[in-house]
Amino acid sequence: MSVLVYTESEQGTFKKAALEVASYAKAVASQMGTTVTAVTFNANDASELGNYGVDKVLNVTNTNEFNAKIYADVLKQAAEKEGAKVVVVSSSANAKYLAPLLAVGLNAGYASNVIEAPVNTSPFSVKRTAFTNKAFNITEINTDVKVVGVSNNAFGVVENSGSASVEDFSPSLTSSDTKVQSVDKATDKVSIADADIVVSGGRGLKGPENWGMIEELADVLGAATACSKPVSDLGWRPHSEHVGQTGKPVASNLYIAIGISGAIQHLAGVNASKVKVVINTDPEAPFFKAADYGVVGDAFEVVPQLIEKLKEFKAQNA
Repeated sequence: MSVLVYTESEQGTFKKAALEVASYAKAVASQMGTTVTAVTFNANDASELGNYGVDKVLNVTNTNEFNAKIYADVLKQAAEKEGAKVVVVSSSANAKYLAPLLAVGLNAGYASNVIEAPVNTSPFSVKRTAFTNKAFNITEINTDVKVVGVSNNAFGVVENSGSASVEDFSPSLTSSDTKVQSVDKATDKVSIADADIVVSGGRGLKGPENWGMIEELADVLGAATACSKPVSDLGWRPHSEHVGQTGKPVASNLYIAIGISGAIQHLAGVNASKVKVVINTDPEAPFFKAADYGVVGDAFEVVPQLIEKLKEFKAQNA
């Protein structure tokens, strides 16, 4: 009766979120006195998960690009095979897409936005964020099987000394009405989903030609670049960089908003970030009320100085 965990990978390499949910599953398994079984899709080195508490890996090799319906059915078959009563997923866009389908397939209760190991396992209770990360609640899942969605960067990655056995898993694949025609992937960049730091720009940058300083600051910090909805709507930046409630949610350790006023939809999507910094010329910008630190000033003056100071700091501590 293992705890089952869905560990996502990109081109065979595990994402940070995969290691975090594996760590979370280990914490749940320890509370329940059982083991952890991970499901991977085309992973290069599935045994790596043993370092994060996984005991057994079911490596699926008969699928290609992500398809929520197919992946959910694969996870359902794996859960039934292992007799899993708890299934753990991340809060990535893909996981949030498949989790409700999986819950329906398993007749399971689904709790999203979970931030801590279970408060109790009998009854099974978890702490979650609510009201766009403005409050918390304790949710009981009373179904026989439970699906738990862990918020990114909430639990953290915890290394456990151990090893994982790996076996090929070839479930029967269902057909799907959704077909993947093409996938565009960013290269040589830190992804928003995996980033500890996100540097985001808004209309205050005045045009796409000024985005160089955003990218330079992100490069110095080892951060991902992002933007507000108006910026992506104007075509200054790709829609893949649009963050907020109507774009990609952000739960980074540090979120730097440059030239973003802070519309309610944007704030709702980045509230889960642990530390928020805003740089804006308007002292009345709504973002200042939500930020941990604020700089009232012209981004074209502040950001270059910030980049210079960060480079000096890194050189001194190299």
